[in-house]
Amino acid sequence: MGFLVDTQKEGGGYSWGCVRSLVRRKQVDSADRQSHNQLAKALTVSHLVAIGVGATIGAGVYILVGTVAREHSGPSLALSFLIAGIAAALSAFCYAELSSRCPSAGSAYHYSYICVGEGVAWLIGWALILEYTIGGSAVARGISPNLALIFGGEDGLPSILARHQIPGLDVVVDPCAAILVFIVTGLLCLGIKESTFAQGIVTSVNVCVLLFVIVAGSYLGFKTGWAGYELPTGFFPFGVDGMFAGSATVFFAFIGFDSLASTAEEVKNPQRDLPIGIGLALFLCCSLYMMVSIVIVGLVPYYAMDPDTPISSAFASHDMQWAVYLITLGAVMALCSALMGSLLPQPRILMAMARDGLLPSLFSDVNRRTQVPVKATVATGLCAATLSFFLDVSQLAGMVSVGTLLAFTIVAVSVLILRYVPPDELPLPASLQDRIDSVSFISGETKSSDHVGTSSNSTTKQPLIGENDASVMEKQEALGFWVLSEEKRRKVAGWSIMFTCIGAFLLSYSASSLNFPGFIRYPLCGVGGSLLLAGLIALSSIDQDDARHTFGHSGGFICPLVPLLPIICILINMYLLVNLGSGTWARVSVWLVIGVLVYVFYGRKHSSLANAVYVTTAHAEEIYRENGASLA
Repeated sequence: MGFLVDTQKEGGGYSWGCVRSLVRRKQVDSADRQSHNQLAKALTVSHLVAIGVGATIGAGVYILVGTVAREHSGPSLALSFLIAGIAAALSAFCYAELSSRCPSAGSAYHYSYICVGEGVAWLIGWALILEYTIGGSAVARGISPNLALIFGGEDGLPSILARHQIPGLDVVVDPCAAILVFIVTGLLCLGIKESTFAQGIVTSVNVCVLLFVIVAGSYLGFKTGWAGYELPTGFFPFGVDGMFAGSATVFFAFIGFDSLASTAEEVKNPQRDLPIGIGLALFLCCSLYMMVSIVIVGLVPYYAMDPDTPISSAFASHDMQWAVYLITLGAVMALCSALMGSLLPQPRILMAMARDGLLPSLFSDVNRRTQVPVKATVATGLCAATLSFFLDVSQLAGMVSVGTLLAFTIVAVSVLILRYVPPDELPLPASLQDRIDSVSFISGETKSSDHVGTSSNSTTKQPLIGENDASVMEKQEALGFWVLSEEKRRKVAGWSIMFTCIGAFLLSYSASSLNFPGFIRYPLCGVGGSLLLAGLIALSSIDQDDARHTFGHSGGFICPLVPLLPIICILINMYLLVNLGSGTWARVSVWLVIGVLVYVFYGRKHSSLANAVYVTTAHAEEIYRENGASLA
């Protein structure tokens, strides 16, 4: 009935044990989770929108508008933001379903551990740790120059907060960045409701500044005649390809809504509020991005935009110098809000990984008074403050995108797995081995008695399919349906998902490798496209698993257009991953190799599933019922 997952206790040898540990999966809201202190259930839709908008709208919008318009989109910049927003919405749909079905801390790490396996979950969690640490440090490092502009220029900050170069070393320290990280860390330690309230205030100021840009800019545009749209080059000066290239660049301006999923355990009604919060946050961000870009591109011709301060310079060119200070204040507020959004998810991911035994247990401690993981939060703040104080991490900013895009990809894959091949076995603690054996014995005895009761007619051959089932299958075949047994259906679905992922990677890699010779590139494109299309057709032709209706917490959001929507999401994210550049991947690979070593020498041995016994879902429920009755 049940089998031990720990390979050292099986006959497969140590190497087979390593492989088995990589694919072991945990259950939704596992029983051992109940022994931990719970996080505070304090968040509502308004809190989630504040977190999502604050984490998404950083200072990038104050810069990206000029860079992308000058180099890629021109006056069609708003369409680039729209296309990028639609692409981000595909991932948002996947996050909405998984976060409402599996409302626990950990975000993509948690979902991949449930649907894919421990090895992939570890890499996703490890990559997200890098993302939030470097992301928070880079944001903090960018606050002090903008803050100095408010006080009169680069030398406007007091000397205790200003940047200084260490004599004899090529290191510029930034005390202001480190202090801000410590302030945000202290806010996060006070409690989720208190820190979210502070983030809501900062986000509101930022949104008000953007609304000022939209309203005042529209007034100037109607007054001056929208000079930016009356150009001989037309609406697409770089062609439609330039517009799509711009959308690939501004896609990263939508990163941040995924931080909502990490707070799922702290939401009062996650099945209802999380999908609404994710959707509203993404809609507000996309709307603000598009309206700001429409106004700014109309005020100044795209080729005359300042690539560093496009919004401020647009108002300055219309004799509104005073607006520069207001816009700079908005940029500072945006950075502060993004800093909170970067430091909020990481302690919860550390806590989730520590709960599962993959990291030391001290990260899983939850303060009884504030009901937040204080130790994990302090550790996150210390690392981010140290990096922001000593290092200019702007060159490492590309590494932030790797963690996000990997998470987006694996979340889409998890939706396919959940719909077509959801886990049909659950891990139980080895302490329940006796009850597992007793249920196994009773089940076997029942099957035996059934067999004995019908043995008098044992010589009569019984049909493998009953009359009703046969009639149903005949009707389905007449209608053209593809009829498969449950076992074969799961196998076809599993292989189809794998072929889809391989095809998406080959197609993305070959399409992006312009330096490849044609006789290599085009066949690779053909193979990748064929695998992708074959997987899509196969998944569309077979039924989804009936267990999807009861998997996890029911009654939440259901992702539409499966399998098409997750497959498009996988393809988009893989294309963006491939195009991040070899330098970024080289740096990320070093971090991932370190993660593999940590997992091999610590995480694999201390995993809470190291000695788990896996049984079928039906028997697991029976064992839980018997165990609960005996404890009562």
